[in-house]
Amino acid sequence: MLIRKTRLDDYDELCALIAEVDELHRNNLPQRFKEPEGLTREWDYFRSLITDESVGFFVAEGEGELVGFVHAVVRDSRNIPILVPRRYAFVDSIAVREELRGTGIGRALMERAHEWAVSMGATGMELNVFEFNEEAVAFYRKLRYRTVCREMSRPLEQRGAGLRE
Repeated sequence: MLIRKTRLDDYDELCALIAEVDELHRNNLPQRFKEPEGLTREWDYFRSLITDESVGFFVAEGEGELVGFVHAVVRDSRNIPILVPRRYAFVDSIAVREELRGTGIGRALMERAHEWAVSMGATGMELNVFEFNEEAVAFYRKLRYRTVCREMSRPLEQRGAGLRE
C-alpha cells in the first residue's frame, strides 16, 4: 500500500469513496445530510483543495486503486485575548473502503496527516466525529484522541418553541 499526495486524476475514484462516507452520514442523520442531485463534490472544489498549500490531502493506493483518503487543513487560532495563539491541523474528512476497515489503512493515513501537520508547524491535531459513528470514535481513541468539547443540538418547533423537558 502506498500513501501519497492526491492528484487531479484521482477525482473519480475519490468521489466514489466520498459517496460511501456521505451515505453513512445520510442514513444516520437525514435531518442534516441529503442525497446530492449531482456529483458528490464539484470539480472546482476538489481542485481548490489540491492546490491549497494549507490543505494536506493524501490517498491510500493499493493494487492500482484508491482504498482510502484523508483531508486535513492547517489553521491558526483566532486572535482573541483569551485564546492562546497556536497553529493546529484539523482533519476535515477521512475514509477507508468499508471492506478494508481495520486493516491499518486508516492508521497509515492519519500518521501521514500527522507528519504533514508537523511539517506545517502545527502543534496539535483536531477533528469532529458524529456520536452515531462508534466505529470511528473507537478508531480515534486508539490513536490517542480525546473528547475536548461536545456539540449538541435539538430540533425546534416552529411555533411556541419553548424550553420543554
